Amino acid sequence: MQEWIRKLNPTRCFALVLALISHSSVLAQTGHPDLDLGIARFAEHNGQSAEALWYTQTPESEAESLVRARALINTGRQSQAVELLDRLIDGDYYRGEAALLRSDLIEDNPAETERLLTLASEKGHGEIRQRALYQLADMARTGDRPERAGQILATMDPGYWAALGYMNIAADYGKRDLNPSRALISLRVALAMAEEDPDRRRGEALKARLLVRAGLLAYEAGDYDKAISFLEKVALESYSTPQGLYLHGLALSAKGNQRDAMQSWHRAKKYPLAFAGVAEAWLGTGRGYDLTGYLGQAGEAYLAASASYESERVTLRKLADLVRDKGAFEALVSGAGETQTEWFLADSRMLTQPRSAYLLRFMENADAQAAVGRVSTLETQLDRMAQQERTLTVFQGVLSERLKESSGQAGISDAFRDRFEATLKRISGAKDAASAGSPEAKRLDQLALTLADVKDSANLFGPRLAQRDQTLRRLSGRIEKALVSLRQNRQRARQALDSANADLDRRVLAYVNAEADRMVTALEKAEQQIAHLYEYLALQNLKQGAP
Repeated sequence: MQEWIRKLNPTRCFALVLALISHSSVLAQTGHPDLDLGIARFAEHNGQSAEALWYTQTPESEAESLVRARALINTGRQSQAVELLDRLIDGDYYRGEAALLRSDLIEDNPAETERLLTLASEKGHGEIRQRALYQLADMARTGDRPERAGQILATMDPGYWAALGYMNIAADYGKRDLNPSRALISLRVALAMAEEDPDRRRGEALKARLLVRAGLLAYEAGDYDKAISFLEKVALESYSTPQGLYLHGLALSAKGNQRDAMQSWHRAKKYPLAFAGVAEAWLGTGRGYDLTGYLGQAGEAYLAASASYESERVTLRKLADLVRDKGAFEALVSGAGETQTEWFLADSRMLTQPRSAYLLRFMENADAQAAVGRVSTLETQLDRMAQQERTLTVFQGVLSERLKESSGQAGISDAFRDRFEATLKRISGAKDAASAGSPEAKRLDQLALTLADVKDSANLFGPRLAQRDQTLRRLSGRIEKALVSLRQNRQRARQALDSANADLDRRVLAYVNAEADRMVTALEKAEQQIAHLYEYLALQNLKQGAP
């Protein structure tokens, strides 16, 4: 067996065995509660809930209980998390966060949910309190109590959650009111709140969404100057940029400024067609040329739009074939290099790649995010279990080799005993021949004592060797049990992954088909515009040829 296998650390391998076959009563791996808690928090923060559960098997503090409760929720064991959360709610330090987590697990009991959210808003701090207040305000809003929702929002600190609350209020006003004034006021307040978000990237992403909504409201109300003032503030590297550029062009076109409108649409056309507003921007360019009297350029623009839509249909067909061939996760998610669910925080690189653009649009849906998350988590767990199986298999091989090496060493051989006894006799004879009390006699006495100790140890070698072999066999048996358990878990995880992949494939194919239908609709519009343009030119030729 290779030398590196001989040097394998038995302690670490044995710890892995314990992790796989021990019961929940076993102490945490490091034996140091503070270190265990830190590792568990780090694991949970990186989405490794299974490791967080391992390091908090016997939570001794409220902090450990909270980490374990979150990990249980993330792994789908809500019923086990409830008991921990209920204890934390009655505890001393994490009542607010525990109440907020517990409220998310309540179903069909609005009164209990409101009670827990109220407790979270009273006992929580910072982000916990703001999120609890946001959810209370949203409950009031959806419960047809807009005044109460406004009162709650007024008590919130400026930031992301307050901005979301006012954005939702604005959406309700936009649906109910014929005049957009109240909705625009709410959006202005939301913009001011988003400015105060300490997470600048998240705040900027929300600001872009708010500006696009405000611009759309103003445009639909016919206030084009106000729409332009909102839309020209949309950042050029945000998820909302393509739609903002398209609406900006619409507002400019409505004011008669076709040249600047076409510039906005031209900038929007640089983004993938997956994004909202891009397909419309291709048509808008042709419309702009048409309105300015450049009919030849208008025809070319419509033909370019038609070709772009046709090309995108081919891309979507290839993507659908790739999903059927390799699965949605590899075709769309891994291929785009993105598995995170924070789709609205996309960078400029992802915004310009077609496959990434379709992934971002797909991830707008919460169910789609959950489907991708399930596949990603199961893939990670399977990779980890495969690595554990390889480690245990190597360790088991090392133990087998050690047992083979010791099979021919049952104890001290007779030849060794004869040589040893002969040596003792020679030393005894030499000691008798030496003068009593001489240095030589003293050295021989010391040598005789040393050899006697060696003899005693040699007599114990056989039992010790047998005991070591027994320990190795027992450890080998535990490893075998661990491997059996690990393989069973891998089989279950593989079945779960197959099911999760099938669900994700179904969702992605439905999404891709919907996008293909959208391209067909855009293509039909482009062809209609081309037909209208040719019809107009034909009529003009007839008029010019008439006597």
